[in-house]
Amino acid sequence: MDPLDRIDELITIVEQARSVPMSRNNCMVDRGEMIAALDELRAELPADLRRAAALLEERDKIMEAGKREADRIISEGEAEHARLVSVNEITVSAEHEGARIIAEARAEAQRLREEVDDYVDTALANFEQFLTRALASIERGRDKMHALREIGTFAGDEAERPLPF
Repeated sequence: MDPLDRIDELITIVEQARSVPMSRNNCMVDRGEMIAALDELRAELPADLRRAAALLEERDKIMEAGKREADRIISEGEAEHARLVSVNEITVSAEHEGARIIAEARAEAQRLREEVDDYVDTALANFEQFLTRALASIERGRDKMHALREIGTFAGDEAERPLPF
Protein backbone atom coordinates (compact mmCIF):
# COMPACT_ATOMS: atom_id res chain seq x y z
CA MET A 1 0.00 0.00 0.00
CA ASP A 2 1.17 3.51 -0.77
CA PRO A 3 2.47 5.39 2.33
CA LEU A 4 0.01 8.22 1.60
CA ASP A 5 -2.90 5.77 1.65
CA ARG A 6 -1.57 4.36 4.93
CA ILE A 7 -1.54 7.87 6.45
CA ASP A 8 -5.13 8.44 5.26
CA GLU A 9 -6.09 5.15 6.88
CA LEU A 10 -4.56 6.24 10.20
CA ILE A 11 -6.42 9.54 10.04
CA THR A 12 -9.67 7.68 9.43
CA ILE A 13 -9.02 5.44 12.45
CA VAL A 14 -8.51 8.48 14.67
CA GLU A 15 -11.54 10.29 13.21
CA GLN A 16 -13.79 7.31 13.83
CA ALA A 17 -12.47 6.56 17.32
CA ARG A 18 -14.80 6.94 20.29
CA SER A 19 -14.26 9.96 22.50
CA VAL A 20 -12.91 9.49 26.01
CA PRO A 21 -15.62 10.36 28.56
CA MET A 22 -15.40 13.93 29.83
CA SER A 23 -12.79 14.89 27.24
CA ARG A 24 -13.13 16.91 24.07
CA ASN A 25 -9.72 16.15 22.59
CA ASN A 26 -8.97 12.58 23.57
CA CYS A 27 -10.26 9.45 21.92
CA MET A 28 -9.90 5.70 22.28
CA VAL A 29 -8.31 3.70 19.51
CA ASP A 30 -7.46 0.04 19.27
CA ARG A 31 -3.80 -0.02 20.26
CA GLY A 32 -3.00 -3.17 18.28
CA GLU A 33 -4.66 -1.84 15.14
CA MET A 34 -2.87 1.51 15.42
CA ILE A 35 0.53 -0.09 16.12
CA ALA A 36 0.10 -2.50 13.20
CA ALA A 37 -0.79 0.35 10.83
CA LEU A 38 2.14 2.47 12.06
CA ASP A 39 4.53 -0.50 11.69
CA GLU A 40 3.39 -0.96 8.10
CA LEU A 41 3.91 2.73 7.40
CA ARG A 42 7.37 2.59 8.96
CA ALA A 43 8.22 -0.42 6.81
CA GLU A 44 7.16 1.40 3.63
CA LEU A 45 8.85 4.76 4.19
CA PRO A 46 12.41 3.55 4.77
CA ALA A 47 12.35 1.70 1.44
CA ASP A 48 11.83 5.02 -0.35
CA LEU A 49 14.47 6.69 1.79
CA ARG A 50 16.91 3.84 1.17
CA ARG A 51 16.26 4.12 -2.57
CA ALA A 52 17.11 7.83 -2.49
CA ALA A 53 20.28 7.18 -0.47
CA ALA A 54 21.22 4.38 -2.87
CA LEU A 55 20.73 6.73 -5.81
CA LEU A 56 23.01 9.29 -4.23
CA GLU A 57 25.60 6.62 -3.45
CA GLU A 58 25.34 5.27 -7.00
CA ARG A 59 25.82 8.78 -8.39
CA ASP A 60 28.94 9.24 -6.26
CA LYS A 61 30.32 5.89 -7.43
CA ILE A 62 29.63 6.73 -11.07
CA MET A 63 31.23 10.15 -10.70
CA GLU A 64 34.26 8.64 -8.96
CA ALA A 65 34.59 5.98 -11.67
CA GLY A 66 34.30 8.69 -14.32
CA LYS A 67 36.95 10.75 -12.57
CA ARG A 68 39.26 7.74 -12.30
CA GLU A 69 38.70 6.95 -15.97
CA ALA A 70 39.30 10.57 -16.93
CA ASP A 71 42.47 10.65 -14.82
CA ARG A 72 43.61 7.39 -16.41
CA ILE A 73 42.92 8.72 -19.90
CA ILE A 74 44.67 11.99 -19.09
CA SER A 75 47.65 10.11 -17.65
CA GLU A 76 47.82 7.91 -20.72
CA GLY A 77 47.55 10.97 -22.90
CA GLU A 78 50.31 12.76 -21.02
CA ALA A 79 52.52 9.66 -21.11
CA GLU A 80 51.91 9.28 -24.81
CA HIS A 81 52.55 12.98 -25.26
CA ALA A 82 55.85 12.78 -23.38
CA ARG A 83 56.96 9.76 -25.41
CA LEU A 84 56.16 11.43 -28.70
CA VAL A 85 57.84 14.69 -27.72
CA SER A 86 61.10 12.84 -27.12
CA VAL A 87 61.25 11.86 -30.78
CA ASN A 88 62.45 14.93 -32.74
CA GLU A 89 60.81 14.14 -36.09
CA ILE A 90 57.27 13.89 -34.71
CA THR A 91 57.34 16.48 -31.93
CA VAL A 92 54.65 18.68 -33.43
CA SER A 93 52.41 15.73 -34.24
CA ALA A 94 52.83 14.37 -30.72
CA GLU A 95 51.81 17.65 -29.10
CA HIS A 96 48.65 17.78 -31.14
CA GLU A 97 47.78 14.16 -30.44
CA GLY A 98 48.38 14.56 -26.70
CA ALA A 99 46.22 17.67 -26.59
CA ARG A 100 43.49 15.87 -28.52
CA ILE A 101 43.51 12.92 -26.12
CA ILE A 102 43.38 15.22 -23.09
CA ALA A 103 40.55 17.24 -24.63
CA GLU A 104 38.61 14.05 -25.39
CA ALA A 105 39.14 12.79 -21.86
CA ARG A 106 37.93 16.05 -20.36
CA ALA A 107 34.93 16.15 -22.69
CA GLU A 108 34.05 12.54 -21.81
CA ALA A 109 34.43 13.26 -18.08
CA GLN A 110 32.17 16.32 -18.42
CA ARG A 111 29.60 14.31 -20.37
CA LEU A 112 29.58 11.62 -17.68
CA ARG A 113 29.18 14.22 -14.93
CA GLU A 114 26.23 15.80 -16.74
CA GLU A 115 24.54 12.44 -17.33
CA VAL A 116 24.92 11.45 -13.68
CA ASP A 117 23.67 14.84 -12.50
CA ASP A 118 20.60 14.58 -14.77
CA TYR A 119 19.87 11.05 -13.55
CA VAL A 120 20.19 11.98 -9.86
CA ASP A 121 18.21 15.19 -10.36
CA THR A 122 15.35 13.21 -11.89
CA ALA A 123 15.41 10.65 -9.08
CA LEU A 124 15.49 13.36 -6.42
CA ALA A 125 12.68 15.26 -8.14
CA ASN A 126 10.53 12.12 -8.03
CA PHE A 127 11.33 11.64 -4.37
CA GLU A 128 10.55 15.32 -3.72
CA GLN A 129 7.14 14.88 -5.35
CA PHE A 130 6.47 11.84 -3.17
CA LEU A 131 7.39 13.78 -0.02
CA THR A 132 5.33 16.79 -1.13
CA ARG A 133 2.28 14.56 -1.61
CA ALA A 134 2.87 12.97 1.78
CA LEU A 135 3.12 16.35 3.49
CA ALA A 136 -0.01 17.59 1.71
CA SER A 137 -1.91 14.51 2.85
CA ILE A 138 -0.77 15.00 6.42
CA GLU A 139 -1.74 18.66 6.28
CA ARG A 140 -5.19 17.80 4.92
CA GLY A 141 -5.65 15.27 7.68
CA ARG A 142 -4.67 17.72 10.35
CA ASP A 143 -6.89 20.41 8.84
CA LYS A 144 -9.78 17.99 8.77
CA MET A 145 -9.16 17.02 12.39
CA HIS A 146 -9.02 20.67 13.47
CA ALA A 147 -12.18 21.48 11.50
CA LEU A 148 -14.03 18.60 13.12
CA ARG A 149 -12.84 19.75 16.52
CA GLU A 150 -14.05 23.30 15.76
CA ILE A 151 -17.55 22.21 14.78
CA GLY A 152 -17.81 20.01 17.83
CA THR A 153 -17.81 16.54 16.26
CA PHE A 154 -15.93 15.10 19.20
CA ALA A 155 -18.16 16.84 21.79
CA GLY A 156 -21.43 15.22 20.56
CA ASP A 157 -20.62 11.75 21.91
CA GLU A 158 -19.79 13.07 25.39
CA ALA A 159 -23.12 14.81 25.89
CA GLU A 160 -25.09 11.65 25.08
CA ARG A 161 -23.23 9.29 27.47
CA PRO A 162 -24.08 9.15 31.17
CA LEU A 163 -21.44 10.21 33.65
CA PRO A 164 -19.27 7.31 34.89
CA PHE A 165 -20.25 7.66 38.60
